Amino acid sequence: MSLLHPTRRQVLAGILATSAPAALASPFFTPSAALAQDKAKLSVAWNTGAICGAPVAAAKASGIFDKNNLDVEFINFAGSTEQMLESIATGKADVGIGMALRWLKPLEQGFDVKIIAGLHAGCLRLLSTRDSGVTKLEDLKGKVVAVSDLASPSKHFFAIQLAKLGLDPENDIDWRVYPGELLGAVVERGEAQAIAHWDPLTYQFLKSDKFIELGSNMEGEYANRACCIVGVRQALLNEQQQAIQALLRSLFEAQKLSVEHPQVAAEAYQPFSPNTPIEDLIAQISYHGHGHYPSGNALKEELAQFTADLKNIGVIRNRTDPAKFAEQIYAEVNI
Repeated sequence: MSLLHPTRRQVLAGILATSAPAALASPFFTPSAALAQDKAKLSVAWNTGAICGAPVAAAKASGIFDKNNLDVEFINFAGSTEQMLESIATGKADVGIGMALRWLKPLEQGFDVKIIAGLHAGCLRLLSTRDSGVTKLEDLKGKVVAVSDLASPSKHFFAIQLAKLGLDPENDIDWRVYPGELLGAVVERGEAQAIAHWDPLTYQFLKSDKFIELGSNMEGEYANRACCIVGVRQALLNEQQQAIQALLRSLFEAQKLSVEHPQVAAEAYQPFSPNTPIEDLIAQISYHGHGHYPSGNALKEELAQFTADLKNIGVIRNRTDPAKFAEQIYAEVNI
């Protein structure tokens, strides 16, 4: 047995043991006491194909949800952002997890969903091929960039970066939509000169010697800005405050677990990506900024910064005040 690499069972035993001493000290504790309590039931919608959601899987597989007296059902949601937000607002799902740069525009349109936390940084990448002649963002002027859709967070993010460099992201760049699995092929064929997308696809493309990375949201100020966020409808915050507090504690603990023991998070996530080698999952989880999970004023500031960025490229309305908008869509959950 390696002392440097504890087994998954050892790690999980340590996690679950953290709450044991206080319980055992109680004169009313019995082995079945925890089971006697009714667990709060919550449904969490997220795209299980997104590797950045590995800590969410780890929260369930590791027993963190159980420890916090939660019975969590996962809803694999691969539909549009508007459909997910409507599902949360109408109670078809209790909680949703998605990318901030995809959620902010629909939230501006008035969905009854509040943001309560950020979960990680990173996972968006801009790639080109070695023989394309494109080696930096400025080289993309007049070029074709392949994206999965025109409202994708990767398209928004790199449009923001191009605008900061003085380019007009709508007129200087030709954004073309292709199915995600074809993004690599269209660049290899020369139909596009770059790909703006996210892991795990971009990670897989980078494993080939044909591709180089031009940029990512793990650089500069964005390495400390939430990429994915957690949303819940206001009514549920009022009705099940303790359950939402427990959920947020669980998600934060799972983020910490993923930083300290990425192999545990990778093993928990692998059932959602059975054809990916465990080493690749560990590498991606280690790369993504899972140590960054803001709430409170820090998150409101990040939401305001993203809003200002999106406003600068014409996605958010000119009349929207970033700070007021961030205050409007955020809800405090004390944990």
